[in-house]
Amino acid sequence: MTLWFVFALMTVAAIFAVLLPLGRSGRVQDQGSEVAVYKDQLAEIERDLGAGLIAAPEAEAARVEIGRRLLAAAGSKPAVEPKSSLKWRRAAAVLALVGLPLVAIGVYVPLGSPRLQDFPLAQRERGSGSGMAQSLENLVAQVEQHLEKNPTDGRGWNVLAPVLERLGRFDDAVRAYRNALTYNGESAERRSDLGEALSAAAGGVVTAEAKAEFERAHALSADDPKANYFLGLAAEQDGRKDDAVTIWRALLAKAPADAPWRPLVQSSLARVGGGGAMPALSDETIAASKDMAEGDRNAMVRGMVERLATRLKQNGDDVEGWLRLVRAYLVMGDRDKAVGASSDARQAVANDADRLRQLNEGLKTLGLDG
Repeated sequence: MTLWFVFALMTVAAIFAVLLPLGRSGRVQDQGSEVAVYKDQLAEIERDLGAGLIAAPEAEAARVEIGRRLLAAAGSKPAVEPKSSLKWRRAAAVLALVGLPLVAIGVYVPLGSPRLQDFPLAQRERGSGSGMAQSLENLVAQVEQHLEKNPTDGRGWNVLAPVLERLGRFDDAVRAYRNALTYNGESAERRSDLGEALSAAAGGVVTAEAKAEFERAHALSADDPKANYFLGLAAEQDGRKDDAVTIWRALLAKAPADAPWRPLVQSSLARVGGGGAMPALSDETIAASKDMAEGDRNAMVRGMVERLATRLKQNGDDVEGWLRLVRAYLVMGDRDKAVGASSDARQAVANDADRLRQLNEGLKTLGLDG
């Protein structure tokens, strides 16, 4: 209420500032200032004559000219501002002062709600969120009704299944994904989605049924990222961490640099200790180096790390390369070089927001998020 009172005072002040001049009458312009100027000029001539600054003839000529101007100014009629009807101007001011608030009230009363209680922002946001959720549930209900009448609509099951999963209705999502497979045919993506819904319904555990779906997806597409990730997760849950490391490393090796799921795989790999042995080497090189002596293997690794560092100094856009370099330094126990490489990497990709975000996420996984 106080805020509205302040707004009302400000409005009244603004109206008075604009309309007050309308209530004033015109004033006669002061002509005495011109006469005073000429009198000052006459006095100045007398002072200059007394001081010997001008000759008597020049002083007399100046007196005559100024005297002529003085008589003309004194004899002229004072100029008056153009007259306007003071009565009408004051009436317009009063009408505006009283009429504007009355018009505003007249518009607000039928459209506004003056007795409505304040509605806190938090409640408004919750109300908006619940309204959106209710709207989504209504849409889902409409789609479900449509599919009850048209159960062979494969496109409808495709649309409904991920929405049900997002709403936490995992059992319904599993049924929708099965129908999507039935009426749309086999695909690695649909098999992976079904496996993910089965895992979600089991509280995040990759059950035997879910694993079978991921294996089917992998058979249809060996590069399907969801299938590979969950097969690695299944290996981890079965206690086969080395198999999980192998699966996830292979997944990262084939992944695009901007893959949105890359940080998830990296963090999973770090969780099972897969960020360790010889991270700067390819799987083929690691296999070939198993029969080498320890000293020769370490020398080979250091040589490859240094070559990687040199390449990155020439071309610093390779975020995955920077992460491999930092990980390699950490494995070799040289944390100072790892910190220095992370600083160089941030500077190299500072102008690319996406690469910088990806780099920071990877460094955070390695424990260098500072």
